[in-house]
Amino acid sequence: MKLNEIRDNEGAHKRFKRIGRGSGSGKGKTAGRGVKGQKARAGHHGMFGFEGGQMPLHMRIPKRGFNNIFAREFSIVNLGELQKAVERGKIAAGATLNADTLATLGLARRAKDGVRLLGKGELKTQLNLEVAHASGSAIEAVKKAGGTVKVLGVKAKHVTRKDRGPGKRMQRRVASAKKREERLAASQQAKA
Repeated sequence: MKLNEIRDNEGAHKRFKRIGRGSGSGKGKTAGRGVKGQKARAGHHGMFGFEGGQMPLHMRIPKRGFNNIFAREFSIVNLGELQKAVERGKIAAGATLNADTLATLGLARRAKDGVRLLGKGELKTQLNLEVAHASGSAIEAVKKAGGTVKVLGVKAKHVTRKDRGPGKRMQRRVASAKKREERLAASQQAKA
């Protein structure tokens, strides 16, 4: 065998398609792109979900439900998980636990809007808990075991109109209403 006789195996090398090289090549003129228009141009990737003007599937299907953008996201911790952690030696009896300590212990995935304590399972150890929210059964079970539950609640996510002071227009209205009352009172005194 000589160097000039070395070849690829049959079918190992496929010639690339020569596009736009005249009508004799079989891929000349429109170069496999059909005819004119946006689809014949470079960079067109099609409109996702477009069905040729027919109402697309994602618009034909009825929509259900509601997604509340202001909904709270709590990390859920059950009493049974706390008891297991005590038995494993992760938590000492009489310890005070809050959202951060529960997250570091790996009991709460992460403190989003705080921790919600639920009453699934049984708690036999005295624990002092500080949580954003707790179910009635959980509070009862912790107290029965000799512990305490401090419900911190959650801070407002956004300031509502009620929380803000009155605007300039409202302040003017209040001031003019006071003046009206004063004038009315003065006129009634003058008559009497």
